[in-house]
Amino acid sequence: MSDLLTSGVEEVIVKEHLEAALKSGKKLRIKFGADPTAPDLHLGHTVALRKLKQFQDAGHKIVFIIGDYTAKIGDPSGRSKTRPALADVEIKANAKTYFKQVGKILNLKKTEILYNSQWFGKENMEFLIRLASRFTTQRILERDDFSKRLKSGAELYSHEQFYPMLQAYDSVQVRADVEIGGTDQKFNMLTGRDLQRHMGLPEQDVITVPLLVGTDGEKKMSKSVGNYIALAEKPNEMFGKIMTIPDQLIDSYRQLLTDAPAEVFAKAGPREAKLELAKIIVSMYHGQKAGEAAREEFIRVVSKGGAPSEIKSYKTKKRECRLVDLLVETKLAASKSEARRLVEQGGVKINDAKKNDPDELIEINEEILIQVGKRNFLKVY
Repeated sequence: MSDLLTSGVEEVIVKEHLEAALKSGKKLRIKFGADPTAPDLHLGHTVALRKLKQFQDAGHKIVFIIGDYTAKIGDPSGRSKTRPALADVEIKANAKTYFKQVGKILNLKKTEILYNSQWFGKENMEFLIRLASRFTTQRILERDDFSKRLKSGAELYSHEQFYPMLQAYDSVQVRADVEIGGTDQKFNMLTGRDLQRHMGLPEQDVITVPLLVGTDGEKKMSKSVGNYIALAEKPNEMFGKIMTIPDQLIDSYRQLLTDAPAEVFAKAGPREAKLELAKIIVSMYHGQKAGEAAREEFIRVVSKGGAPSEIKSYKTKKRECRLVDLLVETKLAASKSEARRLVEQGGVKINDAKKNDPDELIEINEEILIQVGKRNFLKVY
């Protein structure tokens, strides 16, 4: 039981109450919510999912809520500006991808999966008024994200203030005993406790887990920032991205993303530690063979300068093209300015010959191999 409340945990509210519930042998309903605002889950999401798995293995019921209704508002947690609204078709498409990804960690057959549109979709304005009457404006504006925006003069829209109320009602609807989420979700989860109490229900306990820092080593892992490693990433891509994390993140990634003991990394230098870490994580989501193969591929391509065993191809209609334009057309560079920078910094090779002139005319009478950086290769014909 102690591991449930300590390993990979930032805070437990109320710890004494939850400890007593666990000792009693009661099978708890553990709530976790995810808004399908993007099609991919990333390694940052797995910190909470792995904690859910521990509770599931201990015999408790995981209640996984897909926030297809709350996604229309967008969770303002950690946001300095309003999230753009998503169309229903986007939300549905994103939600479909979640099951396969979540199934890499949780046993879906033992998981209760619900959509919050099941209850919110049936309600009307009267319900919203009743719900809002349970909260004061002062309480909602205590939220750190909101108070910062108000102090800075950034816009705070009225509909965003409904988000914590709706997420709180999810807890009422599913009669949650415990809710698990990142530290950025603390306000939302405590709001759930408040609403349960107001409605005469037992208050859920809350477990917050640390936020995983992204590959940039600065901000939390996020698709909007671009510092993420997707669960659906191919083995070689996942391995390569893990190898880019700053050395100071190695131990936190080990603790939050794996069950590997510290001794495994104790005597290893940063590079060897990252190679082992990347192999372990890739093996967790793609299998042991894929983990080993990704390690060998990374060493061969990056350390020894070889080409990948599998290289994508691109067909162009041009027989001659400026290098800068070719890099943009093939999406090896996002813009002409980026393409120029890559070439001028010596990061572009064609058929293993380094290129220095962004405006060089490249002939494409036969297949050519373009390399950008150490890991990006593309056959163009």
